[in-house]
Amino acid sequence: MSGPRHADRPSHTEGSPLDPDALEVAPGTLHETVQGWVPKLATEEELRIALEKAFDYRGDVTLTLQDGSKIEGYIFDRVTGNSLGTSFVRVMPKDDFQKRKIAYADIAALAFTGKDTAAGKSWEAWVRKYWEKKASGQGALSLEPESLE
Repeated sequence: MSGPRHADRPSHTEGSPLDPDALEVAPGTLHETVQGWVPKLATEEELRIALEKAFDYRGDVTLTLQDGSKIEGYIFDRVTGNSLGTSFVRVMPKDDFQKRKIAYADIAALAFTGKDTAAGKSWEAWVRKYWEKKASGQGALSLEPESLE
């Protein structure tokens, strides 16, 4: 005796929430072009928004602290608390191996000064460049991965 097939269940038929054809397309992440941006940090909300964008940024930023000192580096972590004093960013400074933890309250200014290392490196950009090179006859192009040996 056999029971119903898994694929015949109502949750697996066309148009259902678990329709595999509908699940094939997932929304991607939209990365804003913030390279070179110096946000205005007049309010607490503007500071929080700018630091969230800095956390998502794939390049270095320059933080100007309340005491006038500057730190250039990559923001790799953040903790958001109820106040600016209990919210922190963690930075890997560009010219130092010592990671720094900086309270949002200590930040006077922020600038997206480094190059976005992943800008233009989407799958679509890679495919477009591949077909441009192939059409121009450049080298032996292949969609197969290179050998690791």
